[in-house]
Amino acid sequence: MASERITSLQVAERAGVSQSAVSRVFTPGASASPKTIEKVKKAAAELGYRPNMMARAMITGKSRIIGLIVAYLDNQFYPVALERLSNALQSQGYHILVFTVTNDAAQVAGVLQDLLDYQVDGIITASVGMNGDLTARCEAAGIPVVMFNRGQDDTAISAVTSANTAGGRKVAQHLLDCGYQRIAHISGWEGSSTGRDRNAGFVAGLQAAGATLHDMIDGKYDRDTAAAAARQMMDAATPPDAIFVGNDHMAFAVMDTLRSEIGCSVPDDVAIVGYDDVPLAAWAAYDLTTVRQPVNQMVKATVDQLLAQIDDAGVAARKIEIDGPLIQRGTTKGQRT
Repeated sequence: MASERITSLQVAERAGVSQSAVSRVFTPGASASPKTIEKVKKAAAELGYRPNMMARAMITGKSRIIGLIVAYLDNQFYPVALERLSNALQSQGYHILVFTVTNDAAQVAGVLQDLLDYQVDGIITASVGMNGDLTARCEAAGIPVVMFNRGQDDTAISAVTSANTAGGRKVAQHLLDCGYQRIAHISGWEGSSTGRDRNAGFVAGLQAAGATLHDMIDGKYDRDTAAAAARQMMDAATPPDAIFVGNDHMAFAVMDTLRSEIGCSVPDDVAIVGYDDVPLAAWAAYDLTTVRQPVNQMVKATVDQLLAQIDDAGVAARKIEIDGPLIQRGTTKGQRT
């Protein structure tokens, strides 16, 4: 037979405080004196009390849960971002409910409905697009949404990204400064804002210096597609001497293919630049030159914006871009003579 559930009233009686004091102790952001907190938590531990989060949500209208929809968890950038988003939200008294999806619109719509059914307080989408219908459903439910590492033209949704266009320009300038002449691009997925913006900045940076793009293939943010693109480029009559790859996840696949299959030396035969600066990029096995996405700043901006919109429905959606530096490592050479 199941044991009897301990109530907040029993905790209050054991601690010698009011029931409302117990509620305040277990409500994030509510005020209670250090002495009251100590007494209530001691009594709760002795009795084995656990607050009923669902009941509190019904009373307050707040679940203290944030829904996170994420794609591409095989990309090393997202586990890092997910951990930091979770930590940042937990420090504010929230918990994350995570769903992984592809960029299939029907799948995203189904997951979004699940999150609305859970009555989450807000939603973060990571590398997932939101169409007009999905946006309208969130607006109708009064649930704010912040897009992380993805943007779109819809002014009703907040978005936090790195400065992708500027980052692409930095890569172009770096490769030109190093003296590379046959500069190619294995882009991120052209269906994503990040892929398009990095590509646009890269091409514009080359054109501003009077240079042209030697070759370009959409890598679709996929390792196998990027590896195939590298084979195709290097099999050409005039292969590139430098390749900007749209993210580190693909860049690692390109480097593995060049070294183990084609027998190219990086950077002696061909230079490689990535984008993200995931921890693996600094490992000696890759030592990858890359543009750093300032993940800590992006996470902070995402959480701050989402919580501001949760606290005040009148807070306007914002588009936030955060600049990140190019980190030169061993996959590009210095200035050539």
